[in-house]
Amino acid sequence: MRPLRYSINVTLDGCCHHEAGLPPDEESMRYWTDRIERADALLYGRVTYEMMESAWRRPPTGTWPDWMDEWDVPFAEAIDRAQKYVVSSTLTEVDWSAELVQGDLGQAVQRLKQEPGEGLAVGGVTLPLALADLGLIDEYEFVVQPVLAGHGPTLLAGLRERIQLELVDRHEFRSGAVALRYRPTQVPA
Repeated sequence: MRPLRYSINVTLDGCCHHEAGLPPDEESMRYWTDRIERADALLYGRVTYEMMESAWRRPPTGTWPDWMDEWDVPFAEAIDRAQKYVVSSTLTEVDWSAELVQGDLGQAVQRLKQEPGEGLAVGGVTLPLALADLGLIDEYEFVVQPVLAGHGPTLLAGLRERIQLELVDRHEFRSGAVALRYRPTQVPA
């Protein structure tokens, strides 16, 4: 069974809005590129899918936009070519190497996890909360930014039950951010 890994940037006060932390730099983009490349597929809700597509889909010209730094391009290429699964009750179709996940969320994600491979990556805010509540996340990775946002959506707000985690890895960035990787201590039934 391939593991489902949830990764997100979060501020010290728990804000997980995508603009609340430090701006990306070469080191962080290399790190996130590696995370995307080690997944067989990406699992997103509608909001995250649309946000990622608007920023990272290769333009029809084939040329990446001028706003991208040289070190953004490997991330853009990795996410652009990745297989994506999109959970949405409002979208009727998707493209960008994507397919809709339909039906019961728990059963659909269990089917994806049953497929052979190295793992699935999930991002965003709402979908990971639902998956955590279902006990389907096998690994949590939080890149803790040395920022106090004071506002915005907070990490896993509304989680129904406490999830005990054990630290399995950490990585410190020159920026002061720290990536903390955890696994649940109790395997869901």
